[in-house]
Amino acid sequence: MNHKQTVPLIADVDTGIDDSLALLYLMASPEAELLAITCTAGNVPARQVAINNLAWLELCGHADVEVALGAEVPIIQPLMTTEETHGPQGIGHAVLPAPSRSVSPRHAAEVWIDLVRERPGEITGLVTGPLTNLALAVKLEPELPKLLKRLVIMGGAFNYAGNTTPTTEWNIAVDPDSAKIVFDAFSVVPTDRRPIVCALDVTERIEMFPAHLAELARAAGSEPVEQLSADDVPGTRSTASNPVIRHLSDAVRFYFEFHNTHDQGYLAHMHDPFAAAVALDPTIATTRAATVDVELAGTLTRGQTVADWRGMWGRAANADIVVDTDPAEFFRRTIERVGSLARAAGGASDAQIAQTATPR
Repeated sequence: MNHKQTVPLIADVDTGIDDSLALLYLMASPEAELLAITCTAGNVPARQVAINNLAWLELCGHADVEVALGAEVPIIQPLMTTEETHGPQGIGHAVLPAPSRSVSPRHAAEVWIDLVRERPGEITGLVTGPLTNLALAVKLEPELPKLLKRLVIMGGAFNYAGNTTPTTEWNIAVDPDSAKIVFDAFSVVPTDRRPIVCALDVTERIEMFPAHLAELARAAGSEPVEQLSADDVPGTRSTASNPVIRHLSDAVRFYFEFHNTHDQGYLAHMHDPFAAAVALDPTIATTRAATVDVELAGTLTRGQTVADWRGMWGRAANADIVVDTDPAEFFRRTIERVGSLARAAGGASDAQIAQTATPR
């Protein structure tokens, strides 16, 4: 693959099992220049998010990336977290080696602002959690939308049912006020720099199955064959020789189990890794322009993302919503890239294997 230019990135995450694979995808992509990871509360509290990020970076040999703690609560409403979906630490059954580094002294909003000022028009922002940090940054630096090259958001549901309430998607539902601030703020950017929104309409088509995990393990040269099954005892731990595969498998197993117990099958919707792939290569997605707003006052619909596809509001489009993709191509890239990353990171794994060998 010929990577003619790098993609400088800020990744704002609430890690999270699918955020974990998104980070692995970014670390595994030669064109990704991961400038910083900013942490927000969502799937789990923000400080646990930071620990997860530091641990994944260290495990994969990318310990030089700045990790900054951000908002620990939404800007108005109380925090919701979802350990039942992602596990008590946010990484399923995985028990990652404790990171040796601490978080950055800078706040996440400060990181966003400083970086876009240093490199105006160059940086892509990727948000796979609630939009709290970005909303705070926009309030402090109203020029931020114009300074950012592109924004990619995993969030929302349009012509599709919600996964948190009947009409709302999780990331938006956690902090709808911040989501509205961001969509309003980015209404000023040129049409070729509109935010790309990866909503449930498409991300729930990114279905990971045990076969994908087995292919990923093979690509990493991990042994024995990684075989997860709905018939396994819940919480069964991986014995993979490769530490990245072992921890990822333990995380994803929890996600498989969650989806299975919620009548969706023994699979996992990989929302966030898809958004990461779009941030690096928007051509993997087909988009349609729309004017997006967020309902804040509805007694039943607070947090619903509403798309005006036909210009009924008389306001210019402020987002490009992903309406189609090729899931097989996404998984091909994921297996190739993350498999190579895991193979490269698996060399000095003896200490990590010893540290995490004891079952929970």
